[in-house]
Amino acid sequence: MTAYTPEEIGQKRLVRGSLPGEPVPYYVASGDGMAFETAGQLWTVIARAVDTGDDFDAAYITGRRGAESPLHAIPSAHRTFVVLDGRVQIWLGAAAGEDAAIESRILSRGDSVVVPEGVLFGYRMRAEASRLFLFSAPGGTLDDLLASGRGTSSHIYSPQAGSDSLILPANATRLALPDTDPRDAADDRLPEGCEPYVLRSLEGEHRAWPDALNSYVSRARNTDGRYFSVDTLAAPQPYIIRHFHRQHTENFLCLSGRVWLWVNGEEVLLTEGDFLHAPAGTIHSFAIAGHNTRMLGFLTTGIFEPFFDVTSQHTDDKVYTEGLVNPSVIFEGIKGNPDLDLEVVGPPPERVFAPGL
Repeated sequence: MTAYTPEEIGQKRLVRGSLPGEPVPYYVASGDGMAFETAGQLWTVIARAVDTGDDFDAAYITGRRGAESPLHAIPSAHRTFVVLDGRVQIWLGAAAGEDAAIESRILSRGDSVVVPEGVLFGYRMRAEASRLFLFSAPGGTLDDLLASGRGTSSHIYSPQAGSDSLILPANATRLALPDTDPRDAADDRLPEGCEPYVLRSLEGEHRAWPDALNSYVSRARNTDGRYFSVDTLAAPQPYIIRHFHRQHTENFLCLSGRVWLWVNGEEVLLTEGDFLHAPAGTIHSFAIAGHNTRMLGFLTTGIFEPFFDVTSQHTDDKVYTEGLVNPSVIFEGIKGNPDLDLEVVGPPPERVFAPGL
């Protein structure tokens, strides 16, 4: 694996439509990546350890009603699953081998579940074409799947039900899914530490920006410092200042609407399901181009988390209020906190590609 300095990354062209095989900026559209069929599901890998400098893996999981994962625990990875489509029943417990109750929930679009290493977890699709997004840190969780020989050129799961078992890491604990009724719970708070939890769509800890709301799906304290994630709901707004980060990686997943990204001088449009990886050193900016656009960010490590606290205002609202927050809050927060991993390199870029879209 080639290691680049932040200065070298800032000179790299954006790789489009494929996994690069080295930790450089890249973009994959919804449905692109490396696809594998396992247990009646299509796993589309969009990030491998080799693409992210061992920071994380990521994949989409699509399946028919009834497709499932056994109850299992992985000893060396912290994972987040986000429901993108359909309905998914999940089972979540304590560490493997501990005598603790396994709880179950029915999750729908936008709901998420955070699974620390060694914690029992399983799922079953409850609607046809249900779709999950998986983020797993550090990288390597998907290595057994990648080496399985189950690769396919398909972009949807097979019409016939699969009879094979789900491919999991060799060191994973496997148990049958228990007969547990799902519980209807608020699931609207982040825990104080690194423990398993479910979070409903647009819940969490909310920070108000001008014409935007950032909701923490996880803080660094919830992932043992490996990453944190922010769900941004926003109105149309122009590009922000061009900048880069020297010590952390930023990853953008468009959940709905339209997001323009400017990456090392190139523009790319993200629509629903598109993903972009920006390793440390990537000079970038983003703009929102659709009302009620929703973007999920995963950042490794947790070093940049204070940025969202000092550049915004706390709110208990679950959606943004248009024009509520004075933009000076952002700039004053940046000026007052020089130790943020943020290096500004210029003013916002101009929209060049498809300016009317």
